[in-house]
Amino acid sequence: MTKTSYPVVWDLDVFFKGGSESEELRRHLDETKEHLASFTEKLNQFKTPTSVNEASEVVNLIEEGSDISQKIRQAGAFISCLEAQNMSDHKASTLRSEVTELSASYGSLFNSFKQQLAQTDKNVWKGLLEHEELSELSFVLNEWRDAAQEQLSEDEESLISSLSVDGYHAWGQMYNTIVGDMTVNVTVDGEEKELSVGQANNLLSHENPDVRKQVYEKLEAAWKEKESLFANTLNHLAGFRLNVYKKRGWDNVLKEPLDINRMQQATLDAMWGAITKHKQPFVDFLYRKAELLGKDKLEWYDLGAPTQENSQKLSYDDGAQFILKHFEQFSPKMADFSKTAFKDAWIEAEDRPGKRPGGFCTGFPLSEQSRIFMTYSGSMSNVATLAHELGHAYHSFALKPVHPLNRRYAMNVAETASTFAEMIVADAAVKESKTTEDKIALLEDKLQRSVAFFMNIHSRFLFETRFYEERKKGFVPASRLNELTDEAQREAYCDAVNSTSPSYWSNKLHFHITGVPFYNFPYTFGYLFSLSIYAKALEEGTSYEDQYIELLQDTARMSVEDLAMKHLGEDITKESFWEKGIELCKKDVAEYLELTSK
Repeated sequence: MTKTSYPVVWDLDVFFKGGSESEELRRHLDETKEHLASFTEKLNQFKTPTSVNEASEVVNLIEEGSDISQKIRQAGAFISCLEAQNMSDHKASTLRSEVTELSASYGSLFNSFKQQLAQTDKNVWKGLLEHEELSELSFVLNEWRDAAQEQLSEDEESLISSLSVDGYHAWGQMYNTIVGDMTVNVTVDGEEKELSVGQANNLLSHENPDVRKQVYEKLEAAWKEKESLFANTLNHLAGFRLNVYKKRGWDNVLKEPLDINRMQQATLDAMWGAITKHKQPFVDFLYRKAELLGKDKLEWYDLGAPTQENSQKLSYDDGAQFILKHFEQFSPKMADFSKTAFKDAWIEAEDRPGKRPGGFCTGFPLSEQSRIFMTYSGSMSNVATLAHELGHAYHSFALKPVHPLNRRYAMNVAETASTFAEMIVADAAVKESKTTEDKIALLEDKLQRSVAFFMNIHSRFLFETRFYEERKKGFVPASRLNELTDEAQREAYCDAVNSTSPSYWSNKLHFHITGVPFYNFPYTFGYLFSLSIYAKALEEGTSYEDQYIELLQDTARMSVEDLAMKHLGEDITKESFWEKGIELCKKDVAEYLELTSK
C-alpha cells in the first residue's frame, strides 16, 4: 500500500494569491471599505424600532453587518498567516494596521447600531425576538441589549472606539514591534547563534542544563534591558482599560473578561478554589522532577526540561496517521475532517527559520476553512500540539450549520475542542509507548500541561489581578512589576521552584494583547472543562460523537453555566465539578511517581 504524503506548507493562495503583495487582497480590502461606507449610510438612518413590523429591517441590517464582519475577519486571518510564516514580512505588518483600523471603524459603527437597538421598548423587543429569523439569535441579541445598557452614550462609546486605534491597539502593536527586533546571542554545541527571543525560548527545554541556564540568563538580561519600554506599553494598555471602566462605572476589573467569556464570578472562584486545594500532587511532581535532575529544587529554567529522553520520533506523515487513527476511535467525523485538513494543505508545519514561534488556528469565515500554524520537528509533543490545533479547526467546522452570529464562541470554550483532541492523542501516546522511559517522558509531557494550567496560568492571573489594583492608583514601575511577578510565581508554584522569572510580565505576549483582557484563566477553564467531556467520551466511545457536536454548536449561544448543565448535567459554580477533572490529572501524577520511584 502506498504511503500517504501530506504537504507541510499551507496553501494561502486559495484565499488571495500573491501574499502581502496580493492584488486580490487589495481589491477585497477596498471593496470592504466601500461596503462599510454604504452600510454606514443605512445605519445613520436607522431609528430605534417602535413596532414589531420593523423586524425585517433589523434582520437585513444584522445580516449585512455580519457579512462585513466576515469580510474583515477573512482579511485579518490571511494577514495573521503572512505575519506568522515570515516575521520579516513588513508589508504584512502594514496591512495589519490597515485591518485593525477597519475593524475598529466597523466595531464603532455596529456598536452604535446595537445601542440603538437596545433602547427598544421591552414589549416591542419581546415581539422582535419572536420573529422567525431573530428567534434563533435571541441569546446574542439579549447579550447585546444587556451590554449596551451598561455602556456610555452612543457618541461616547463611538469616541472610545475611534481613540482606541492609536491610543490602545497601537500600544499592543508597539510591543510586537519591539519584541520583533530583539535578539539574543547564545552558544549551543560550541556554536554561537543569534536567535530571536522566540527561538531562544524553545531552548529552555533543551536537555543540557548549561544551555538552559545560559539561555534563561541571556533572555532575562534582554528583557531587563528594555523593561522601561515594556512597563510603558503595559501601563498604558491597562490605563486605557481602567479609564474606560471608570467612565462606565465598573469597579471590578474582571467584569469585562467574565462577560466576554459568558461566565459568572462564582464559576471562576470555584475553579481556582478547587485547584488551590489540590496542588500538592503537582508539587510532589515538581520535587520528583528536581530529584531526577539531581537538584533539591527546580530552577525556573528547569520547568520545561526533560528528565527522560523520549526515543519516539514520528515523521510528519506518521504523526498525521497517528492522529487520524485515534480520532477515528472517538469521532469518525473529526477524523474525516482532519484528513481533509492534511490533504488540502491547511497546515503550515515546515521546520524552517524566520517563522513565528508557537502555534495557532485561524478561521476564514467566507471560505469556511481554517489554517493551522506550527513548527513540526517530530516529537510526540508536536503531535499533541497538532491535534490541539485540529481540535480548534473542527470546532469551527461543527459550527458551519449555525448562523454566523452564533459561531462567535468565547475564549474559555474555544479551548474545549482543542484540549479534547489533544487529550485523545496524548493518552494514546502514553498507552502505546514501547518502553518505560518513553512512558515516563510522555507522562511528564502531559503533567507539564497540568502544571502550566494549574500553576503557571494561576501565577499570570494572580499577577494581573494585583497589577490592575495597583494601576488604579497610578503608574506601576518596572521594578514593582518584577516584584509582583516574583510573588505571584512563588505563590502559584507553592514555593516548589528555587528561582522565578521576574521579567515574565514583559516577555509574555498575552499580557499585551488588546483583544481580550485577562488572557489567562480561560485556558485553565477550557482544560478542565474538556477533561469532563473526555471522561464522557471514554465511557461512550463513538456513540458520543453527535452529542459532542451538539455541545460545540451551543458554545456561542448560551452561558457556560447553562452549557454545562444542558450537556453534562453539572453545576460548574461548585468546586466539586472542577475536582473531577483535577482527579484525572492526579492519576497521571501517581503513575509518574510510581514509575520514577524505580
